[in-house]
Amino acid sequence: MLEEQTFEEKYLKWKEKTEKSMGKVPERKETFETRSNIPIERLYLPEELTENYMDKLGFPGNYPYTRGIQATMYRGRFWTMRQYAGFSSAEESNLRYKYLLQQGQTGLSIAFDLPTQIGYDSDDSHAKGEVGKVGVAIDSLKDMEILFKDIPLDRVSTSMTINAPAAILLAMYIAVAEKQGVSPNQLSGTIQNDILKEYIARGTYIFPPKPSMRLITDIFQYCAKELPKWNTISISGYHIREAGSTAVQEVAFTLADAIAYVESAIEAGLQVDEFAPRLAFFFNAHNEFFEEIAKFRAARRIWAKIMKERFHAESPKSLQLRFHTQTAGSTLTAQQPDNNIVRVALQALSAVLGGTQSLHTNSRDEALALPTESSARIALRTQQIIANETGVTDTVDPLSGSYYVETLTDSIEKEVWVYLQKIDEFGGAVSAIEQGYIQREIHKAAYDFQRDIENEKQIIVGLNAYKVENDVKPEIYRVDPIVGEIQIAKLQDLRETRNNDKVNQSLTELHRAAQTNENLMPHILNSVKAYATLGEITNVLRKVFGEYRPS
Repeated sequence: MLEEQTFEEKYLKWKEKTEKSMGKVPERKETFETRSNIPIERLYLPEELTENYMDKLGFPGNYPYTRGIQATMYRGRFWTMRQYAGFSSAEESNLRYKYLLQQGQTGLSIAFDLPTQIGYDSDDSHAKGEVGKVGVAIDSLKDMEILFKDIPLDRVSTSMTINAPAAILLAMYIAVAEKQGVSPNQLSGTIQNDILKEYIARGTYIFPPKPSMRLITDIFQYCAKELPKWNTISISGYHIREAGSTAVQEVAFTLADAIAYVESAIEAGLQVDEFAPRLAFFFNAHNEFFEEIAKFRAARRIWAKIMKERFHAESPKSLQLRFHTQTAGSTLTAQQPDNNIVRVALQALSAVLGGTQSLHTNSRDEALALPTESSARIALRTQQIIANETGVTDTVDPLSGSYYVETLTDSIEKEVWVYLQKIDEFGGAVSAIEQGYIQREIHKAAYDFQRDIENEKQIIVGLNAYKVENDVKPEIYRVDPIVGEIQIAKLQDLRETRNNDKVNQSLTELHRAAQTNENLMPHILNSVKAYATLGEITNVLRKVFGEYRPS
């Protein structure tokens, strides 16, 4: 019988394995030290170990991943600085992306306008007045070609915040890459593709839950074979938090949705280790600094346990919760907007201390309008200052062992498990959503918080305290109303110049496939390549699947 390894033996084994793996991702410096020349170790451990240290914390890069999913974390490389942007036309957005890349951004994050998000072409009556307003209008492959003109898709990681029509936008991205000579297996990035949180908190749904889940598992299956580097879903707590949830609810409801997606994929015949390594998450960085750090650490630990004990995943990558973070838009104030720079910096710092893999920092003027170029630059510089000037990236999980942080981490985990058990009693996330349970819990939390603000129990600087008269508003970006007219003209030209016989043939074949159990991704890709529009493809699926109407 093998003797149990001592803690010191486990640590030495971890250290040896880590140093071997650094050949692939070397640390940024040979030595790390403070300005006072005090050496900074890669990892700090307690002098005296408690019995449950390995169960609760362990080593970075090891189960249960509380201390991070990589052994060296930011000593090896910084998180991806992925600023969310998209507005007006594809031409305007393309210029902004190039500007941000020139300023040191390391990944793109695409915001689509509302008509695109709910599957309407820009000339649809439902789109009137909304074209290009809160994101970029994408009607066809032609727009996608303009959006990524002169941006090398084999070297840039792209995240697309798109849900109900995610399969269509992913197909457009694949087609653009092929036109650049980039094969699908070279592409890296993420589609949000999280429809359950749309029913819970956001509202940009199209189809009912069952066919929506089918589209998601079709994407899982297709990407497992064709796009091995692509994150097939970004399971989002961000919008749940923006709707007013607490930190505990954000983690609980996000992981409940994730459980539903995993179960759906397994029911569709996929093996858990085929698709689970490409699941990604998206969280909110809110104002309560230490609770946010503890939230991220607890989420990693809970997900690792779920995947190991509930789904019996064997690959370490299936157990790792990889997440993108965005600072909290709902905390930004139109009053004294420069205060938002401070809020965003602290929120971003909590995400870094919590171990995020990529980060978007909001701009100071987003409570008023889409960000100006200078505001977007300040937001990016905030990340760069945290990365390069603060020293918080020089050791792994620097707040581990804090009495307060560890107690918060344990408390959040305990409360999340209570919610997950309750949701299981409802029959899972889909059933809990259909019965309105999750929505009611969020509404109550949002109401309680708003009441605290109005009663001044919760101080919001510049809003209900420390006000100033004659507050000067910054210059804000305004979308030219003519954008919609130009987009409609482009659509009309496309329909007159494309091969409409080929379009109709591809849509007919898509309609046939939607009535079967075939994977729809190849059929959607064929329609996209024929220059069928987003609305035309979506309308074919609407005829087969119907539309979701909340009760």
